[in-house]
Amino acid sequence: MFVVCLRYAKDSLEAEDILQIGFVKVFTKGHLFSENGSLEGWIRRIMVNTAIEIQRKNKIAYVESLDNDIIHEIPNNNATDQIHYKDLMSIVHQLPIGYRTVFNLYAVEGYTHKEIAEMLNISEGNSKSQLSRARQWLKTRLLKIEAFTL
Repeated sequence: MFVVCLRYAKDSLEAEDILQIGFVKVFTKGHLFSENGSLEGWIRRIMVNTAIEIQRKNKIAYVESLDNDIIHEIPNNNATDQIHYKDLMSIVHQLPIGYRTVFNLYAVEGYTHKEIAEMLNISEGNSKSQLSRARQWLKTRLLKIEAFTL
């Protein structure tokens, strides 16, 4: 569950906070678990919702422009190596928080744009736009890395 929290947090300390708050909710609301689905799925949903709640409390904006672009290079030990999962997750973690949240909810967690819009209190169009921009942002970074390794 820490990895789930880390996807939505700005750093590992915030992910630990999300994890702790999330597990407090799991243990205090355990009686609400109806064994219709998996326990892991139920806990994962609590962690995701907790991360979003914390972002709301911190007044994170889910609308971001591409002007805030900061390019971070990923160290490459061997130019012929393919991008590994860890490297890819590092790139995803560099996404601006609004892009990253929508990308994770849609691409990783499998939520629809309608569900994302309801969770984040944004429009469906905004969710689609943020996903599109996140994909473009990631594509640009991956192309730069690919060009760098050739």
